[in-house]
Amino acid sequence: MDTAPAFASETDALQMLDSALGYLTAADPAQMPAVIQARCLTALERADARATAARAAILAAFTASRGYCEDGDYSARSWLIHKTRVTKATAGEHAGWSRRTTTHPRVLAALAAGDITRSYARTICGWTGRLPENCRGNADEILVGAALMGMGLADLAGLAAEIEARSRPDVPDEDGPRFEDRAVRLQTTFGGAGVLTGDLTPECTAVVDALSAPRGAEDERTHEQRYHDALEDAMRRLVAAGLLPERAGQPVKVTAHIHLADLIDLDIGSRLQQEWTEQVRGEWAAARAAASVGGSDGAAWLDGEGAEGFGCDAPVTPVVLGTVNPGVLGDLVRFCLQLAGHGPGRCTPSPGPGPRRPGPRRPGPQRPG
Repeated sequence: MDTAPAFASETDALQMLDSALGYLTAADPAQMPAVIQARCLTALERADARATAARAAILAAFTASRGYCEDGDYSARSWLIHKTRVTKATAGEHAGWSRRTTTHPRVLAALAAGDITRSYARTICGWTGRLPENCRGNADEILVGAALMGMGLADLAGLAAEIEARSRPDVPDEDGPRFEDRAVRLQTTFGGAGVLTGDLTPECTAVVDALSAPRGAEDERTHEQRYHDALEDAMRRLVAAGLLPERAGQPVKVTAHIHLADLIDLDIGSRLQQEWTEQVRGEWAAARAAASVGGSDGAAWLDGEGAEGFGCDAPVTPVVLGTVNPGVLGDLVRFCLQLAGHGPGRCTPSPGPGPRRPGPRRPGPQRPG
């Protein structure tokens, strides 16, 4: 049995905790014997369970006293995000554990003692959280006790299902709280992919599971890959069947953004890039020919291998060059006149310079006298 060391204050305890973790992170695991490595892994899981219980209790008290208001935050979750630099998902998880200090005190007590791991505790709370409130405490007691006796997760799941069935003898499974607990969370990653998590109803789970069956002995996909392909297959079947719901009376449409670089890569033989290159080379040849007639400006006009060899190690200075198109000068002048109010479609221009009559100016266009 562990004996809690005596500390002068919470600050001393935190310093000791930081020192112990610093020693372990600085140690060389490759030099440890296997028995020490196993002892470290077991002890760290136990420490993680106790840290979860400690954080939950402290955060619950911090939330009750509204300590986050002193730092200008509107909730404990917001304070965790801004002050401890955790993500929104992690802040939500910490807040969930703080609420379990009142809804699942027996599970938190086992965590604080280091008797069960954080993952087992979360799973047990998920099972018993669906039960009526008057049955939850006894269910936690039974499941935690079974876990301490060494019962595996599969047997614990069976025991939890039996407890739930007995707590709701008159409610069919499909009408229970499982339907109310359904949820799917989709997060977009930095590269545009998605992370999908959720709680599915038995019917939805059965459909996805049926579509994820292996496609024969040659199917080398992992279990997770088959579930992903099953969800994608279901979406494709929905689109092919024309069953997508309409939006504002119109069929659903997809707007896809494709970069020009990807279009060039998709083009067979890069014909688009080849046509552009040929056009630019022609223009470059014309400019070089014009420079030879008009006299040299002290620069060399290079292309092909000569350009590659010269530009390999040379410093590059970006310069924007262009030629004047006389055809647009007339349009430019007319556009400027319209902006100045002298063109068609604008108000009649005001009178030119000359003597003006004293008195207030009337609103509206003025006609020359």
